[in-house]
This record gives sequence, C-alpha cells and structure tokens, in this order.
Amino acid sequence: MQKMVITAERFRTMVDDAEKYMRMALNLAKRGVGSVEPNPAVGAVITKANQIIGKGWHRKFGDPHAEINALEDCKSLGVNPRGATMYVTLEPCSHHGKTGPCTQAIINAGLAKVVVAVVDPSEHAGGRGINQLKNAGIEVQTGVCENEAKLLNAPFIKFASRGRSWVVLKWAQTIDGKVAGAEKNGEHKWISNTASRRDVHKLRRSSQAILIGINTVIADNPMLTARPSKGKKPMRIVLDSFLRIPTHCKLLKSAGQSPVIILTSYASAVEKPAVAQQIAEMGAELLVYPDTYGRSNLYFLLDELNKRGVTQLLVEGGPTVLTSFLRENLADEICIYITPKIYGGYGRAGISGSMDELTRVFGLHHVQMKQFGDNIRLTGLTEKALCELSISNL
Repeated sequence: MQKMVITAERFRTMVDDAEKYMRMALNLAKRGVGSVEPNPAVGAVITKANQIIGKGWHRKFGDPHAEINALEDCKSLGVNPRGATMYVTLEPCSHHGKTGPCTQAIINAGLAKVVVAVVDPSEHAGGRGINQLKNAGIEVQTGVCENEAKLLNAPFIKFASRGRSWVVLKWAQTIDGKVAGAEKNGEHKWISNTASRRDVHKLRRSSQAILIGINTVIADNPMLTARPSKGKKPMRIVLDSFLRIPTHCKLLKSAGQSPVIILTSYASAVEKPAVAQQIAEMGAELLVYPDTYGRSNLYFLLDELNKRGVTQLLVEGGPTVLTSFLRENLADEICIYITPKIYGGYGRAGISGSMDELTRVFGLHHVQMKQFGDNIRLTGLTEKALCELSISNL
C-alpha cells in the first residue's frame, strides 16, 4: 500500500480550510446569542469532498443542539453524511440533558472526522465527548479557532471552568462623557438611539441577572426587562445598602413576574423591619450581607450569584456602581454605547467624575466596535478576563 505524503503546501491548504469552515460555524453560532443562554452558542458545518452538505446552530434553550441541526440539514438536502467531516465550535455533548447526546448522533451518522474549536470545560464534559468519538473510530482534531470560540462563549467558559459569573459593565454616554439623559420639564431624554437600545435588550436576554444601584431606581424607576423577552426573565438586582427603595417602584410591583433581589446591609434590615417585610410581601427577596463580612458587598453578592448558577451578570448602574466594580477588579467585559452628542453642563454628571476614584489604568483587549446608525458600541475585555479564559491579549 502506497504511503500518502502530505506536502507543506497541502498542509497549509488543510489548515486554511479548517479555519474557513470553523469561522463559518462560529458565524452560525452567533445567531443563537440571546436565545440559548445559559447554554453556549454553538454552530456546526458538515463537509464532504470539500463541499458543504449541512449547517446548523443551537437556536433556542432546550431545542436540539447545533450538531443535530446540521445532521438534519444533510437529511433535508438528501445527502448522506457518512464519511464526512463536521466542524463544531464546542465539544459535542455526551450526556443526556434536555436533549440526547450529540456524540451518539454523530457516531450513528457515520462521520469520519470531527474538528472541535474548544473542549467543553464543564464537569459533565471535559473531554468525555471527544473520547467517545475517538473510541468509535472517529478522527478528532481540537483547537481550531480556539480563542475565537472562547470569546464567543466567554460567560459559559468562565462559569463552567471556574464556577464564577461573567461580569459585564454597560453604559451609554455622549462624546463628552455624560452618562444620563438630560431632563427638561420632566421629559426624559435618551442618550442612545433606538437601534442601540434594541441591542441592549439582546444583551439583557443573554444575561441571567441585571444589576443597578438604588440611585437609578429612584431617578428612573426602570423595569429592567428584556424586550422582546423570548421567554427570558433575568433576575433583577438592586444595590441598596440603606434600604431606601420606594415600595411603589416598578421593580417591586413586578416581582411576581420575574425575580427581584434587594441587596442591603444587616444594620438597615434591622433598622427598617417594616420596609423589609413589605419587600417580602411583594414577592421580592431581601438579601442581607453581614456588616462584618470584611470584604466589599459586591463579593458577597457574586458569591450568592455563583451558587444560583448565574453565568452572566449585566451591570447597568450609574457611575458609582460602575466604578465600584472596576475598583474591586470584578469586571470582565466593558460595553459602551457612544452617541455623537455634547451635553456640556446639561444633564447628569459624566462617568469620568467617579472614575477619578480609580488608582490604576484599565486597558481593554480584543476590542470590537459596531455601528448602530450614528451610535457606536465599543466592547472589550479586561486583563482579568483574559486570565479567566486563559487566552492571550493579541
């Protein structure tokens, strides 16, 4: 039997093809963001004789996974996937959850090779799916576009590997740094445009909890819901150390529709028992941190959210709250919507005022910008996040 020789040029072509198809799978996976959480967003592409014969992505939490949808796509096109190669952005699952194991479906379909971007760090996974495929005689390759795949599912990767929530700080600002709409005759003025606000709701849907400070509740009386909800009901959290929350606010009135947590101090809970009782009667949870905790109450809160399985926390608070998370080095990702307006002395104080409290420079990595009409969304990761994901800052 003649031994096949792979030339350097052929090897480069194979690598280029693998990256090309994996990036297609990553683009498919992005379609599920905002609908699949807390599951990861996953995409899959199946090729045979260098032709795409099936594509799929995880569309909605509880629905079939990307691998199953890609195999079904082959069937709908009348193509037999036996002997084909699958490119998938995350290790195929080998356990029974809301759906059956993808590894068994891949084995039954007779695929010859599976290329995986990143190994699933979850306790129930951790290479088990890959080993099952290998034991069935299927060739497995890992690490293709690994960094891109980790960045796509950063909250899932961090929580699965470290058991800790991914923290996103989000705000909108004018180009002169004002972070709240000006008000005239009681009329609220939005900073960002409609397209940007629509994008924020997508970010809310991808989060399991949304946090603001008590000053935002008093000033804006928000609901903190995602629209359209698509069945998502994120936990809504208010930092309220002195228990100043108005009991007639929209958050408390809607506590029966989606969870509301009020984080306060032990001293305030003791001093204001009537308020504490009314909060409980309205269906919200009063989470009390001990005054002798010894660390910031934010650490206490994040410990609680970790126990509750919150993979992503979205912080939408004002300058004081945002600065607190940065000062404690608890932020993983920054998301800023910038609008081409100058408020000058009109409107609330800009975030720069509170940022003066910080004692070190924060640099962002893997920065991306996207335009929404005349608004720009800038996102980037903190140094801490790179360590959490074990990726470089290049």
